[in-house]
Amino acid sequence: MPVARTLLASLAIVAAGAAAIAFATDGLRAFTSETARRIDIREHPRPVPATLALETATGSHIDFGDLRGRWLLVDFIYTRCLTYCTVQGGEFAQLQRKLAEPLRRDQLQLLSISFDPAHDTPARLADYQRRFGDAGAGWIAARPSDPETRDSLLRVFGVTAVADGLGGFVHNAAIEVVDPQGRLVTVLDYDDAQAAADYVRGKLPR
Repeated sequence: MPVARTLLASLAIVAAGAAAIAFATDGLRAFTSETARRIDIREHPRPVPATLALETATGSHIDFGDLRGRWLLVDFIYTRCLTYCTVQGGEFAQLQRKLAEPLRRDQLQLLSISFDPAHDTPARLADYQRRFGDAGAGWIAARPSDPETRDSLLRVFGVTAVADGLGGFVHNAAIEVVDPQGRLVTVLDYDDAQAAADYVRGKLPR
């Protein structure tokens, strides 16, 4: 009997632990906060305010309202970055080539946003694009128009960018997808241009 009671107690503890893990990980789907964020965005798309204003690499001014009506592939970078952002620049240059037709038809826009606007002037943003082989159409590099807009963008898109004390940033990275209605609808891996291209092609009219 003592052995049986011990076994039953152990099973109860295991069951309770499994239930707690399932609850904490959204039914075992989310083992990291990033995974949980991606699941939440897929299930509950987030509106991106139309008034978030940007200055582009050409010196022109736009806001997210100007980009409504097409799909957006968005990433967040800073031009001095030697890690994620060097990959991201190459991936967006690839996307220009892979998605040349929907870009030409204005069904899609690529948008790289700097979270280091004090340093990333329009000239530096233009140089960033040239460095990675910008084909000259369909890819906008831009910076937030003011600190408040920067903070709003990072919050809406779930971007973390923390100064590292060495002149750079520790940050997360992804390709974020905004639909033509202006909603953030999914988040894809920053280094998988093919997955991003396949996702967009699956959403465009055939």
